[in-house]
Amino acid sequence: MSEYIHGSHPEEQKRLSLLNELINGRCLELINLTKGDRVIDIGSGLGQFTLAMADRVGEDGFCLGIERDPEQIKVAEVNKMKNTERLPVEFRIGDVSDLNLKNEELESFEVGHARFILEHLSNPKLALNELVKAIKPGGRIVLEDDDHAGFILFPEPPGFSILWNAYMRSYDCLGNDPFIGRRLVALLHEAGLRSIRNDLIFFGDCAGSPTFTSYVENLIGVIRTAYPTMIEHNLITAEAFKESIGQLKNGLRFRMLRYGIKSAGQKELKSNQNLSPTRGQSVPGLKINIT
Repeated sequence: MSEYIHGSHPEEQKRLSLLNELINGRCLELINLTKGDRVIDIGSGLGQFTLAMADRVGEDGFCLGIERDPEQIKVAEVNKMKNTERLPVEFRIGDVSDLNLKNEELESFEVGHARFILEHLSNPKLALNELVKAIKPGGRIVLEDDDHAGFILFPEPPGFSILWNAYMRSYDCLGNDPFIGRRLVALLHEAGLRSIRNDLIFFGDCAGSPTFTSYVENLIGVIRTAYPTMIEHNLITAEAFKESIGQLKNGLRFRMLRYGIKSAGQKELKSNQNLSPTRGQSVPGLKINIT
């Protein structure tokens, strides 16, 4: 079982929509889709990135978005209807740990994608194994997720380190992993994938940029949704939380480093292969920092 700490209330959906607007372009370029690709997107949320991928693969391709939250699916369908073009996309309610694909859908996708979902799973290996089943031999799996330990504000506002540490520990309380980003390469390798590489999608901004306020609002929104868990488990006091959030609202100058890691691997069966990384492959746990 897993628990999505941020929920799906209207304010959270608004935050997610804004987050998509901020980072979808960068993510799309790194995935490098081609016309005609069949893509499965697990944890597709509001569907904005799934629709962007569908636009990239064109009418000869197809995108299947899997999302377990009916409220998110409703918004995804609305977003689909808003699109003036009839994109080759389907949204389906499902659990990422048991995709329940049709027989003809197994090993039918060129690309499997998961973004900001593994961090919210108590057993991410189950979801990754399900994704592997959906991908054709020689296909690609793209994982994009967080390692919250790499988040930086500069100059750091008073009390932020206590607040951010409480936020990360709230993941632990739910059985989730705030440091999943550093494990992506290892998870792909354990799932039998080879030719693995890792990359970084810069997530950040600075004062004076037209999008700076949006990044600040996203940060505050992310932390606020974890407030009940932080208070329930005595990770921070209500007073300290209020004070730290107030400091963030002041719009201090900051930049964020290494928010999302992208790892991709060719699908190859384990068979009797040596499971140790070969020369040229990324080593599990390797961190890449880009300023």
